[in-house]
Amino acid sequence: MKIRRSVPGVLLFPLLLPLSALSQNPADPSANHQQFVQRLVAAAIERTHHIVRYDPAYVRIPYPNGDVPPETGVCTDEIIRAYRAVGIDLQKEVHEDMVRNFSAYPNQRRWLLAHTDTNIDHRRVPNLMTFFARQGDPLTTSMRKEDYAPGDLVTWDLGGNVPHIGMVVDRKSARTGRYLVVHNIGRGPQMEDVLFNWKITGHYRYFGPH
Repeated sequence: MKIRRSVPGVLLFPLLLPLSALSQNPADPSANHQQFVQRLVAAAIERTHHIVRYDPAYVRIPYPNGDVPPETGVCTDEIIRAYRAVGIDLQKEVHEDMVRNFSAYPNQRRWLLAHTDTNIDHRRVPNLMTFFARQGDPLTTSMRKEDYAPGDLVTWDLGGNVPHIGMVVDRKSARTGRYLVVHNIGRGPQMEDVLFNWKITGHYRYFGPH
């Protein structure tokens, strides 16, 4: 390949600008994911400033963007509200995936349901586990704290096949060095060092619709 001689008096700076721009590509998916996680984690932590009465009652809600009364909710509602704060409606996303792939979800075998229900489907931990495994990234369920990062979604069995879900955030326990978890196990949204308190049944990352 021939190299042209530079014309005297012509600055080379314009040639350098595209190269520097390439080194900071705004379309870099890892950078986009990092920004998304920061906003998601901030939304989850913000939820801990709300007073929420634990109430697992079945409630009819609008679709899409439906929610139970803001002063009530269960563990799944905190995940739903955190994602909704960053523009992702899990009610809609779960429903649409379930309509296309109903047999992949535990509705029929666990609750003997023959059709979707936008009032409750996305508020059930087993359905969220299926959704995040299908549409997100399923990860290891190890007992190593290094395997968990802010924004990760973790599910547990509290005992007796009672499921629970929470989100790992970017604050750490001074005592254990583990990332804290935002969850609602009955006292409203709390940020606590509970990652390994119960048997972990799922570990996921979800950055929104593809």
